[in-house]
Parts: sequence; structure tokens; C-alpha cells
Amino acid sequence: MTIYDFTATTIRNDEKSLSDFKGKVLLIVNTASECGFTPQLEGLQELYNKYNNQGLEILGFPCNQFGNQEPGTDTEIATICQSNYGVNFPMFSKIDVNGENAHPLFKHLTSEKKGLLGGNIKWNFTKFLIDKDGNIIDRFAPQKTPESIEKNIKKLLNV
Repeated sequence: MTIYDFTATTIRNDEKSLSDFKGKVLLIVNTASECGFTPQLEGLQELYNKYNNQGLEILGFPCNQFGNQEPGTDTEIATICQSNYGVNFPMFSKIDVNGENAHPLFKHLTSEKKGLLGGNIKWNFTKFLIDKDGNIIDRFAPQKTPESIEKNIKKLLNV
């Protein structure tokens, strides 16, 4: 099973198959717009601007499971991300990333790549790096900035 076997609802309420991203390097991130790490959206957008034409896609999944830091509706989240951080990479509808209601994609990601303290995601802005074949290559803690993982992305993009 790869990430291509999953679908997710976009922040504009369209169903999207992740198989649409076959052949791309993906960075999948659980986001929140009221978190201390929220300024990472700017760094994520910079990576997207720099490498999207070379095959990078960043997929943002808002989540309100950590400190109630994503309380808004999908429309409010989209507005905040766009107006405050210029986000134009794909954003998806708000989901759970842990527990019995966790989105199946995140159940898969966390079962395949455990974190320091096990499978569960511990906070907003946990990042999963996926290769062009849909394999989960690495998992990065929220403290790892987008800039600090640029070399990992470049390696998978062969740039």
C-alpha cells in the first residue's frame, strides 16, 4: 500500500485522489493557523515556489487536535493561509491525525514512520517526505523547519 491508495477532501470540498500526485515528491504536513509553528507556512510556500516546477508538491492538512489551534472552518483556514502566508500549495479539509477518527492517510503515515515516541503525531507541523513512487522516506518533527529539510527534498528531486 502506498499513499496513492488514499483520497482526501480538498479545502474547497472536492474529493482528490492522491494518485493524482504520482511521480511527484510530496511533503505532507498537518497544519494549524494559530500555532507557534504557523510561520512555517511561509517556509513551506517558499519551498513550493522554488521546487514545484521540478516535481515537489506540498499537501497541507489542517488539524485541530493540538491545543485547539485550528478552530476555524475550511473557508476561514483557506483565507488565513492565503492572506497571511500566501499559501497556494494544495490544502485539504480539516481532519484528525490521531485516534479512531484519524484520516486513513495519517493512520498509514504514522504506522509506516513512527516518531521519536511512537506512531502518534505529537503536535502541529509534523512533516512526512514521500518519494516519487509513493514511499514514505522520512518523518520530521514540528521543530524541523522547512528550510532545514530542503536538502532532503532536493535529493529526491535530483536537483
